[in-house]
Amino acid sequence: MSDALAPVKKRRNGGPGRHVRTSRPAKPPRAASLWTDAWYDLRRRPLFVGSAVLIGVLVAMAAFPSLFTSVNPFDAATCDLAQARQGMSAVHWFGTDNLGCDVYSRVVHGARNSMVVGLSTTVVTALVGGLLGLLAGFRGGALDTLLSRITEIFFAIPSILGALLILAIFRTGNVWTVMLALAVLAWPMTYRIMRAAVITAKGQDYVLAARALGASAPRIMFRHILPNAAASVIVVATINLGTFIAAEAGLSFLGVGLRSPDISWGLMISDARERFLEAPWPLLFPALFLSLTVLAFIMLGDAVRDALDPKLR
Repeated sequence: MSDALAPVKKRRNGGPGRHVRTSRPAKPPRAASLWTDAWYDLRRRPLFVGSAVLIGVLVAMAAFPSLFTSVNPFDAATCDLAQARQGMSAVHWFGTDNLGCDVYSRVVHGARNSMVVGLSTTVVTALVGGLLGLLAGFRGGALDTLLSRITEIFFAIPSILGALLILAIFRTGNVWTVMLALAVLAWPMTYRIMRAAVITAKGQDYVLAARALGASAPRIMFRHILPNAAASVIVVATINLGTFIAAEAGLSFLGVGLRSPDISWGLMISDARERFLEAPWPLLFPALFLSLTVLAFIMLGDAVRDALDPKLR
């Protein structure tokens, strides 16, 4: 009986010329991180998807305005006084302004300056305020005290008054002077947020473990503390981007921001306010696009905040 079963056992175990298939060990699952969890959470949020799509359209409009104006035969810089203050029509989709310029073309081209001011101001404030906040929160001592007193001086200056003063000194309203005026007054907020996040993070166990293992100060700051402290700065920067766009429009509306021949939503609103009752479209459409842009970035910031804060999930 045992002899009869022997060939069977041999065949089961693999005979000559037969390769035995061995199962490969499964790869260990990749460790999840805060950013990975936040990305998976964001993709399931309608608020994030809707605001991201709207921002994508606005950024494409600012980067490639010809794609949106190719179906319209009127150029943003071409005006005809004989066509002034016309209503919405198949020819002029958004009507014409007081000088006979096509409002649709000017709204599309006005997105570029507004976006450039908002993005550049956000990047400068995030880099300057974030770096100074990282150094002050990590080092502490005299450096922290000095930078904190400096930020308190900036917080004592009213934002609009300070921007008006800076732009009055330069006497040239363009994208970069407006960006500078806004960034000079806005970086202390980012500094305080980063400083508080760094002070909280540097007392965590993973930072203490890195110190015990002999990690250098730059490695601890940029490798361990910064990735965990940057979440709050990213949220505030996203919300502030819309605020900076609105601030640029306000300064241009007051006549100290961007100036002609530049095209800006704030400039369009300022030029159309005197004839608003007679021709409301030149004011309503740039105001509508401005409001949608600011609202989109605020909603995006709220969605990012909810995804990066585990307590809000």
